[in-house]
Amino acid sequence: MTEQAISSEYIRGHIDTIILRFLSEADNYGYEIIKSILLASDGQYELKEPSLYTSLKRLEAGGLISSYWGDQSQGGRRKYYRITPAGEDAYRKAVTDWHRARRLIGQLIERSSSDE
Repeated sequence: MTEQAISSEYIRGHIDTIILRFLSEADNYGYEIIKSILLASDGQYELKEPSLYTSLKRLEAGGLISSYWGDQSQGGRRKYYRITPAGEDAYRKAVTDWHRARRLIGQLIERSSSDE
């Protein structure tokens, strides 16, 4: 792990968007989604299984992803998830909203040189 892992509190509200991002790149199953997020964060964030599956259920119920069973591999069949067109739209909107929120939060919590 690099330096110190980031608190999951900072990420909690963005889990759905993070999952949609990875599914927009390729269909995948639970363990590989967790592994991809850990690798992409350089070990700074590990999405826990309960959070992943809660999010996947929510995204599927909302029509943003769909699931299917893959071929049987070592140990059994895996349930794969894919992003839907509605999920792609939701992902793009969430990224736009995140950029706006990031700018606003920076404006509200960072001191400018004129504040000092």
